[in-house]
Amino acid sequence: MAHDLALGERRMEATPDTRRHCITVCTTCRDPETRERPGADLIETLNAALAENGLAHVSVEGAACMAGCSRPCTVAYQAEGKASYLFGDIEPARDVATLVAFARQYAELEDGWCSSLQRPEGLKGKTLARMPALPAFAPGVPGRRDGA
Repeated sequence: MAHDLALGERRMEATPDTRRHCITVCTTCRDPETRERPGADLIETLNAALAENGLAHVSVEGAACMAGCSRPCTVAYQAEGKASYLFGDIEPARDVATLVAFARQYAELEDGWCSSLQRPEGLKGKTLARMPALPAFAPGVPGRRDGA
């Protein structure tokens, strides 16, 4: 599915994006060496770092098992009308600044779409999936997504 804006185009309007932005952290991923589950600590650390960086409007939630067990810890980014991302191999002690940088970038992208080359360096090779935004839904009109 193609998106409307050029790859990585940022919003140009002066008003901030009021859509809900959410980062979801897997709470059941285990560190392969220690076997600890860092998800809960990452949620707390990430919330604090987002607030310190003017991104308190981005919510951070936990989810039990995001099916990235072979590449723990997994973290997802979602917002209404935007592409969603799932990242793996996140190291909570090292990657918080990278996650915050991507939260800022993601909030600035109109459709959430960016190439792997445009993402922060610390996320290179860690993308497990990028899903396009759901198309607009027109209730009662089979096969019509935008009501046109």
